[in-house]
Amino acid sequence: MNNFFLIKYAPEILQHTLEHLFLVGIAIVIAILIGIPLGILITRITSLRQPILIIANILQTIPSLALFGLLIPVPFIGGIGATPAIVALTLYSFLPIIRNTYTGIINVDPAIREAGRGMGMTDTQLLLQVEIPLAMQVILAGVRVATVIAIGIATIAAAIGAGGLGELIFRGISVVNNDLILAGAIPAAIIALIADFAIGWLEGKLKVKN
Repeated sequence: MNNFFLIKYAPEILQHTLEHLFLVGIAIVIAILIGIPLGILITRITSLRQPILIIANILQTIPSLALFGLLIPVPFIGGIGATPAIVALTLYSFLPIIRNTYTGIINVDPAIREAGRGMGMTDTQLLLQVEIPLAMQVILAGVRVATVIAIGIATIAAAIGAGGLGELIFRGISVVNNDLILAGAIPAAIIALIADFAIGWLEGKLKVKN
């Protein structure tokens, strides 16, 4: 094995790392914008809790390569390239974000809620000014899990031409080149560790404030 393979493939690693970050970044932002409101919704309409969580659980259990394949023939969001990859990564990110948003809000101390109502707060004010701030640490933990999962699964996106570090891994497998495989796997692992640490740091900051 060439000890300098990371230097040898540096331009490709940089290119595919940016593609990887693009896929994961867009998917996580969309998952947050949809998942957190859904998590809030099921704290208000309890009849929707089970159906929404069941659907999110089912999406999480579909093998990643199968989900990418299933999206190919779907109009507008399917095909080959970044779009179906982002859709798939978003679907995989829903469960931890929805579940943690629900758990964080539902576990806010009832006495705090009653104090807020006693001060004349509306349900919206209570949600925005009390419940979400107190639940934010738990919500961030869900985002953290979703991000790390998405970074790993995004390597499979190369199978449908979406780019990312999986391109190097698949290429390495096809020609039995361990250097290429590691050139894709090591940066992906580093990105996951950095994301995990960064969001964990934010969680810690919120814990100190609370």
